[in-house]
Amino acid sequence: MTAHPAARTDSEPSGSVLARLEAYYDAVPRTAARAETVGPLTLFVADGPGWPYYARPRLGAATVGAEDVAAVRRLQRALGVPEAFEWVAETTPDLKPAAEAAGLAVAELPLMVAAGDVRRVPPPSGVELGLVTPEDDLALVTAVARVAFSAPGTALGDAGPDALAGPAAELTPQRLAFMRDRLAAGRTVTVVARLGGQPVAVGSHQPVGAVTEVVGVATLPAMRRRGLGAAVTSLLVEDAIGRGITTVFLSAGGDAVARVYARLGFRRVGTACIAEPAGTGEAHPAG
Repeated sequence: MTAHPAARTDSEPSGSVLARLEAYYDAVPRTAARAETVGPLTLFVADGPGWPYYARPRLGAATVGAEDVAAVRRLQRALGVPEAFEWVAETTPDLKPAAEAAGLAVAELPLMVAAGDVRRVPPPSGVELGLVTPEDDLALVTAVARVAFSAPGTALGDAGPDALAGPAAELTPQRLAFMRDRLAAGRTVTVVARLGGQPVAVGSHQPVGAVTEVVGVATLPAMRRRGLGAAVTSLLVEDAIGRGITTVFLSAGGDAVARVYARLGFRRVGTACIAEPAGTGEAHPAG
């Protein structure tokens, strides 16, 4: 098995890695949203048909309290945007108790960075792997993640390519145009795995400067446990390195998924936190 020469973060202090990720977290939403400052927090609000965003700590903010969280929630409700918060536990440790005191449920996910050499994983026999272009059927490709994240985890399920038509039809022309523009500009890079011409697994990365995050790695439940997620991630890392990216990171969807990424060559550097009202979680980490 060959490997991609990834950024050498294996011997780098976690603090410097996390500082780089904080700068990225603050920068990437600004490519598609405006920023509203609310005390020590920044709320990113999408203009037009873009993705819904979240609030997170301002760069250099000191402490965050429950009233700060409540103030942002009031603004989110007034604007009609999701009441969602994201942050890194090690960088802003007081935000978890503040979010919980404000009535939110907090999920904690392994935060991982590509370290040393990341394994190059070929797709299984019969599966074609490639980059998505603006001319592709973006509705069908995007529907893979919608179907997969409705049944999270790594367990096999019944939903296969025949489950894509309904979710694909729900995407508006405006949202598809937004996605097409990001692909054309290189702000989002998406990989798709196809079997018999039908998309069965997807994943993306979003480069900003020399840093990128792998997001939305998803496999249709009926196609799981074949190495598709690993193959998609491998090509995303290869593409990122080819673009001069030096830091590739992701938030794994849980410990079982984190073990898959560890075998690829990612190491854990912290904990990504997501806070939302209970029962409304829609965050799409890397698998």
